[in-house]
Amino acid sequence: MVVAWAALALVAATAQQSLPVARWLAIHLFLLGAVTTAIVVWSEHFAVALLHARVPDERWSDARLAGVNVAVLGVLVGVWAQWPLLTGAACALLVVAVAAHLVVLVRMGRGALGGRLAPAVGYYRAAAVALIVAAVLGWLLATGRTGADGYAGVWLAHLHVTLLGWIGLPVLGTLFMLWPTVLGVRMAEHTTRIAPRVLALTGGGLLAAVAALALGLRWVAVAGVAVYAAGVAVALELFARTLRRRRPVSAAAAWMLGVAAGWLFAGVVVDLGTLAGGPLDRAQEGVGSLVPVLLIGFVAQVLIGALTYLLPVVLARGPKERAVLRAVLERGWVVRLVVLDVGVALVVLPLDEPAATTGMVLAGVAATAFLALAVSVLARRDGEGGAARRPMLFGTTAGVVVTVLAVLLANSGGDTKGTPAAVGSGTAATTRTVDVTLTGMRVRPSRIEVSAGTALRLKVTNKDAQRHDLKVDGGPGTPLLARGGSHVLDVGTVTENLEAWCTLSGHRAAGMTLDIVVRDGASGHPDGHSALADSGGPDHSAPFSTGWRARDAALAPAPGGTVHKVELHAAHTEAEVAPGVKQQLWTFGGTAPGPTLHGRIGDVFEVTLVNDDHGMGHGIDFHAGSLAPDRPMRTIQPGERLVYRFRAERVGAWLYHCSTAPMLQHMGNGMYGAVIIDPPGLRKVDHEYALVSSELYLGTPGSAAQVAKMRQDTPDAWAFNGVAAQYAKQPLKVKAGERARFWVVAAGPSDGIAFHIVGTVFDTVYKEGAYLLKPGDPGGAQVLDLAPAQGGFVETAFPQAGHYSFVDHDMRHAEAGAHGVVEVTK
Repeated sequence: MVVAWAALALVAATAQQSLPVARWLAIHLFLLGAVTTAIVVWSEHFAVALLHARVPDERWSDARLAGVNVAVLGVLVGVWAQWPLLTGAACALLVVAVAAHLVVLVRMGRGALGGRLAPAVGYYRAAAVALIVAAVLGWLLATGRTGADGYAGVWLAHLHVTLLGWIGLPVLGTLFMLWPTVLGVRMAEHTTRIAPRVLALTGGGLLAAVAALALGLRWVAVAGVAVYAAGVAVALELFARTLRRRRPVSAAAAWMLGVAAGWLFAGVVVDLGTLAGGPLDRAQEGVGSLVPVLLIGFVAQVLIGALTYLLPVVLARGPKERAVLRAVLERGWVVRLVVLDVGVALVVLPLDEPAATTGMVLAGVAATAFLALAVSVLARRDGEGGAARRPMLFGTTAGVVVTVLAVLLANSGGDTKGTPAAVGSGTAATTRTVDVTLTGMRVRPSRIEVSAGTALRLKVTNKDAQRHDLKVDGGPGTPLLARGGSHVLDVGTVTENLEAWCTLSGHRAAGMTLDIVVRDGASGHPDGHSALADSGGPDHSAPFSTGWRARDAALAPAPGGTVHKVELHAAHTEAEVAPGVKQQLWTFGGTAPGPTLHGRIGDVFEVTLVNDDHGMGHGIDFHAGSLAPDRPMRTIQPGERLVYRFRAERVGAWLYHCSTAPMLQHMGNGMYGAVIIDPPGLRKVDHEYALVSSELYLGTPGSAAQVAKMRQDTPDAWAFNGVAAQYAKQPLKVKAGERARFWVVAAGPSDGIAFHIVGTVFDTVYKEGAYLLKPGDPGGAQVLDLAPAQGGFVETAFPQAGHYSFVDHDMRHAEAGAHGVVEVTK
């Protein structure tokens, strides 16, 4: 099993861009497949030996091991195929299987005879807990549930708990027994006293570091890693005292285990300095560069050294055969040791990219050489009857197959230029180059529109603190780009819609995607969308669709109580925004504008924002609140929630809107609303209406064409309460002599409003928290003028029956949808 997982890891490592998430697959095939299987098997075996306990029922041991491997396979397939349900189910199965393994390790200690190194079993138990935590954190990362803001901390926590916990702890615990055994010497004095002390330091430090990283507490994490490093140093000092001037049982195993322990300590020390040197998002890149060191220098070398000693012990039927098998596994060990560790050094040293590539090749050659020797030992015929050792004829065949695949993929998968994603039919193609930036766990722009047959090139630049790449579905991909790195991606001639994304695990789920959309030739818009965007605006004389209803403009009374709890769901919604014109909107609560909130001075609003938008992050900003924006106005990712709590300490008509950049697009696509806080002593009126003015931009949300209109301030229409001309079709109704109050908020995002009602005069004007005109004043007002984001109200009494138009007195706006009617009856 271990050999098979390791061989598959080599295939993924050589596949580069030929496989989705190839780098992630290579690491997890090795760590989650090969190393996890080895630890589950050997930790149970060593626990029996160290505790002098009864051997567990073999059938249940096989069942636990099968559960682990099925779970690992499910995780790998789920992430590779972007099936979050399979990923979640597999992570849950892994937790169950490892928890069962932990229960067995705990139960072994009950009633067992024990021995000098019985405390070392505590390392295996702590490691099992670490893997459970790693599985949960890995699930959060793979499904994008951490959000962009929390990704770096959770990623670092996952990395530490996996490498230093699940792998580091059992290796340290085993070395207390395995190191002197390989050397052929007696155990050092005080080992039984030092082993629990080292576990307390490493386990406690790791617990603090992982919790702190997940919560974003960098200095607490630094302290935790320092304590872990101290524990490793204590263990290494003990191992050094065990050395004797005599030939070890296996010189190859001894050297590999010793050098691996040195790489562990060096890696932890560098990790400590990296975490202390800057914020977590910046530290992520530095710590990420240590992964090859720990992966190859420590983990792979420990695995090779341990198997070099242990495979002959397990497979041989006597001392003579053991010596023969050990001789096979130790062939050329000095050369392999030097090649592997020189490779690790080339990867870790601050050299150019060719040196790092050479280092990875050298390490791969050394690992492949050991795999070949291991397969030859496993497939070796025993001398007493010639029967082949099961189960290895199949394993040998599989090894040959995956080796051939690795060679083929290595020769075909490394070309980052790739082939065209969708080749045209021979017509001359227009070449277009687009600058694409990877930053803040986002691809910007997130959408590119092209005409069919365009030859598209993407100049991809990574401006993020962590590494990213970009791969086109079914086509080419960039190499992994460090901060500041750039690569020109030749997509080819585009004839169909495509998607591109960052292939690092969890980054696509967290929103690092790019849509390449082909415009429909007839309309000039993606998916044949209405050409209204090019015709000067909607036809307001056209009918609305059957069953359409205008938004109720009546302002509901402020609810009772002083605490108002509201839940707003951010989501995409299709709505009729003008007669016969439907548009995709980004909304709060399913409408644009979102629900109008109404209260009094001193009221507390507790707003729960839920991001149900599967494509992007959103936030919210209430102008009526006064509080530090860092946390309540942060962007949350799909599936996340946040609670925004503010006290209304000032009266007025306030705007709220999405706080996620670029706000022009989020507001321009519908993510805005109003909060109305009544002034004290506000008199009663017969009717009270709330009108939010805004611009309408037709077309695919976020598309290049739509964004260009937003930046040029050339909307397709203007509207009250999100729909052009709706109150001309379904007028507001009052009776003659009744007094009406009109609250108005200018949502923009770019244009204000000059609110006017034809045929009447305002006797009350309230703007931005103050009365400009009160009843009884000799003057009157004709317009409530509001800049973008301002609000206020006007009052009037309608003198007689008739139809009173209300408009934005910027007549461009009025004629393009910003108009309605107040129908006054007797």
